[in-house]
Amino acid sequence: MTDAELPEPVTLAELQLAARNHGLPLEALRYAVTPVGLHYVLTHYDIPAVDVGEWRLGVRGEVERSLSFSLDELRDLPAAEVVATMECAGNGRARLAPRPVSQPWLLEAVGTARWRGVPLPTALKRAGLGDRARQVLFTGLDRGLEGGVAQCYERALPIGEALREEVLLAYEMNGSPLPPQHGFPLRLVVPGWYGMTSVKWLSSVTVLDHPFSGYQHERAYRFRLAEDEEGTPLSRMQPRALMVPPGVPDFVTRERIVDEAPLRLEGRAWSGWAPVVSVEVSADGGEAWTRADLEADVGSPWAWRSWSFEWAPTPGRYLVCCRAVDAAGNGQPVGQVWNLGGYANNAVQRVVVSVV
Repeated sequence: MTDAELPEPVTLAELQLAARNHGLPLEALRYAVTPVGLHYVLTHYDIPAVDVGEWRLGVRGEVERSLSFSLDELRDLPAAEVVATMECAGNGRARLAPRPVSQPWLLEAVGTARWRGVPLPTALKRAGLGDRARQVLFTGLDRGLEGGVAQCYERALPIGEALREEVLLAYEMNGSPLPPQHGFPLRLVVPGWYGMTSVKWLSSVTVLDHPFSGYQHERAYRFRLAEDEEGTPLSRMQPRALMVPPGVPDFVTRERIVDEAPLRLEGRAWSGWAPVVSVEVSADGGEAWTRADLEADVGSPWAWRSWSFEWAPTPGRYLVCCRAVDAAGNGQPVGQVWNLGGYANNAVQRVVVSVV
């Protein structure tokens, strides 16, 4: 299989999903903060129509007092900003064999935004957490059928994660109100975790005294090798480095064409577990690696870092790769690691480059 091929034909179901979602054009990695229209988008069901005049956020469950907020009331609470990189848990699944029938992401399901909103702990402390609080459940307004189960999209966090100050009930993205596709009027943002946790179009926050057992926890977003396995749940993003494709593309294959001259390879790297501490580059498909230069762009521990590498290739055809390692020792494999849902697949990026 060449780098331009997929292991099996793309299905109509996958095309329907791909047509309504979109990824980050990799040349947009040049932006430290992703413009809103270039940030990746995944919508499980339909984008709901929300009347902001009627909308309210409920906070209830194992709390001392149930609360209800309008958008204006949330805006009146003390606010915070967090610059955070968000990546879809299915990023990279399109090259798996056999391929899960789901959104066929290659590598573009990522973006970094400046989120503004109310720290989740602020709202929870106003409600007063009960002694039996174990998890916090987030319910969105988007509804559909998945795995034969009718549902609103719902995810939960352990209480310790929910009380992190950087977890936001966000109403702004890059200084403007959330656009419809990103969860208007309110969404959850959980820095460090894969995007499935950052529930959009929030309608309620419910404190639970027991583990949440809904579909998006028990069946979806779990590492499994077979349907009958219980599996283990996904949480934080695995380390990944991506490069801005150098030179210019061939229209169909996207193979890159560059002139024989020194050039600067550049990109971004991130991890949800710990800060990225090194990025390496290979021009031979991952046989030999050389360390790149690494910088912090926006000063946020939850945002990607930029990297660069000075390359002086001679004429020929190269398979250029990059990989990241974080401070916890997590790195990227050269090859794909299969699982049933195609989740957290952080194999190295492979870019075919012809030097002429």
